[in-house]
Amino acid sequence: MHIAVNLAKERAIISRAQQGDQQAFYQLYQQYHRKVYAICWRMLADKDSAEDVCQEVFVQLWQKIANFRGESKFSTWLHSVTNNIVLGHLRKHKNWLQRIFSIEDQTMADIAVEMPDSSGLTELDKHIARLPERARLVFVLFAVEGYRHEEIANMLDMAVGTSKAQYHRARNLLMEWIEI
Repeated sequence: MHIAVNLAKERAIISRAQQGDQQAFYQLYQQYHRKVYAICWRMLADKDSAEDVCQEVFVQLWQKIANFRGESKFSTWLHSVTNNIVLGHLRKHKNWLQRIFSIEDQTMADIAVEMPDSSGLTELDKHIARLPERARLVFVLFAVEGYRHEEIANMLDMAVGTSKAQYHRARNLLMEWIEI
């Protein structure tokens, strides 16, 4: 019963936001901001980029919330929107050498400070941030977000086998670093 009440409440807030109600949109922002930022940060492993992309997600959400038809959970739809915007950001800013060197030059203490509430940053999150970009993206999309390798391959424009190989590479690195 409690879940049904919350779902009905969320649908009402979404409906008001779709009609341009800024207060309703702010309620959605308050509810989902941390989750969206966490996805952005895990995929980008860079505070400034994660903040920029998170902001872009909510700008796009305001502009396109009318496209949400309620065929899936709002959180599922928002995660899909977020992933698409993160991947678009990566394609647009494909200066790989600069990204690789800027990430490798960061210390783990710097990365812990980057999260808005570093107490929410687990040891695993710190290690995920260290992964090579493609392995990190595949790992987050598969293990954290629950996408299938076929979907990841399509999103990242790679072969399904490459997605699986990158996932196993990430998993092996994480196990080595965590010493499981």
